[in-house]
Amino acid sequence: MLRGEGFDMTSHSTEPNSDAGLRFGMFFSPIHRPDESPTLALQRDAEVVCRLDELGFDEAWIGEHHSTGWEYVGSPEVFIGYLAALTRRIRLGTGVVSIPYHHPYNIAERLVLLDHLSRGRLIGGFGPGALVGDARQLGIDPSQTRPRFEQGLDAILRLLGGERISVETDWFKLDRAKLQLPPFSRPQFEVAVTATFTPSGPRLAGKHGLSMLSLVATQRDAAKMLSDHWKIAEEQALLHGRTVDRKRWRLVGPVHIATTEREAREEAAFGIREWVYYMTKVTTLPLVPENVTEVDDIIDHFVNTGYAVVGTPDQAIKQIQRLTALSGGFGTFLIWANDWASREATLRSIELFSRYVIPHFQPFRTSLVESEEFARSHHAEFAPQSAAAQQKAFDDYSKSRGKGGDDTAKR
Repeated sequence: MLRGEGFDMTSHSTEPNSDAGLRFGMFFSPIHRPDESPTLALQRDAEVVCRLDELGFDEAWIGEHHSTGWEYVGSPEVFIGYLAALTRRIRLGTGVVSIPYHHPYNIAERLVLLDHLSRGRLIGGFGPGALVGDARQLGIDPSQTRPRFEQGLDAILRLLGGERISVETDWFKLDRAKLQLPPFSRPQFEVAVTATFTPSGPRLAGKHGLSMLSLVATQRDAAKMLSDHWKIAEEQALLHGRTVDRKRWRLVGPVHIATTEREAREEAAFGIREWVYYMTKVTTLPLVPENVTEVDDIIDHFVNTGYAVVGTPDQAIKQIQRLTALSGGFGTFLIWANDWASREATLRSIELFSRYVIPHFQPFRTSLVESEEFARSHHAEFAPQSAAAQQKAFDDYSKSRGKGGDDTAKR
């Protein structure tokens, strides 16, 4: 029997629970070295998602890329369909579908199907495409990806809303098109758009009243823009008669933790230098200065600039608190999945995160801490009462023996 069987067949709302506290998940580009088995790497990603599901994480996001040899999930929808059958409760997001690379009708139709197959656990994440090589391979001028993204997003949202539409642009056409299958979720599944450095993502989130996914939230320049990005989203929402909700804002950043900082650094030495090589030499994200090449120096730079946590659960808690202060508040923190550590160390890291980091931001922790404090502060009062109760039990037993023994023993 599939692990995902046994769900309520009725459609449901995807609104976040306002009383649930901060939510957590993982964002998988995914990024893997081209000299290892891609089959095993993808299976390892699936294993991590299943473990996230078991540990109580809220979300897992799967990316789309086509050209670098390191990020080779060409269809997040296919991967999510596979994951939906392996998991029970975790929500699954396309992180993200690059709209300019596909006909908008096909995107909308595939995601509606996933919404049904996952019984409402889908989150539709959209973006313009991050890699110039991807666009070039598909014959698309990179300068046109953002205009195409906006055109395609508008059509997808109208289709998901049940409209029958006719649209003609210079790259796609719809003739009285309507989705024959409506979404499983009511009124539809959650939709998010990406935000990096430019105001494009926040502007679209506000214009359409969508969720926002800040992909490089911990990178120094991007972190400075977090507050401004939310202001842009709110301004655009007001301008277009929409609303935006901080609980639907997700920030992404790398985290690897262990029981000690030294242990975490030793574990991250497994693959962090290769990851930096990919980011700085194969793609165009300047994460470290040119002269920073040694593992210890890379980790120092990441930690000192606030880009990543390589340390303990307490350091991860402080990072999330820092991001809360910078942003003014958000709804979900997503660990950016990486191959910095071995499979075993990665699994230990996410278990530590679930045991000690997540509870710090959950409402039930306050009640547990208050209960402990109450018991501790009344220890001087309760301890003598406990001792007296025990002594009374001994005394009562002695008295019963003196009056003829234990009735239970006689029977």
